[in-house]
Amino acid sequence: MSVVFYWHPMSSATPIACALAELGVAHDRVRIDIRNGEQRTPEYLAINPNGKVPCLVVDGTPIFEGLAIHLWLGDRFGVARGLWPAADTPERLQALSWCAWAYVTYMAVVGRLRLATSDDALRDPRHAAAAAAEATQLLDVLEARLAGRQWMLGAEYSLVDLVVGQVVGYGTYVGAGVADHPAVAAWLARLQQRPAMQGEV
Repeated sequence: MSVVFYWHPMSSATPIACALAELGVAHDRVRIDIRNGEQRTPEYLAINPNGKVPCLVVDGTPIFEGLAIHLWLGDRFGVARGLWPAADTPERLQALSWCAWAYVTYMAVVGRLRLATSDDALRDPRHAAAAAAEATQLLDVLEARLAGRQWMLGAEYSLVDLVVGQVVGYGTYVGAGVADHPAVAAWLARLQQRPAMQGEV
């Protein structure tokens, strides 16, 4: 199988780089300079019409959007490596639910918080406060999930931890801190110590 990973360091492609490292997937990398607009060139848009990173090309067929890539990697490589639950198990249903929660529900709130605190045109203290309050409520949900658990699905680490943790970790940089959620904070610290999370990705 041929896998080509289109990426840029310290971008939304970073979680995919970490997942590829966790899974030990052999791949080639093509760096797309998003600071210079390389993601908008006709050549790259022919691969990823969304004009963003990350993107994988698997045996000549592109797959884009981080969540889609994570789910494909989990299904294709993670089950055999014990890092993703098998199909038709209760754990698989939980994995799909929490990954979508992170990328859809939580990321939407984090995005609003970022815009309301750092975007010159959209900065608004009232909107920032509302988004921060909603982020806290969602972190309450995650805190309840992690209470009494080492990892998202139980005693063992899985790619679900990477997916959810990358989004929650990003949230801490834009103001959705986890200090008031001790189970979340401890879990995030454990996650960030994993070898795949270290180094240049």
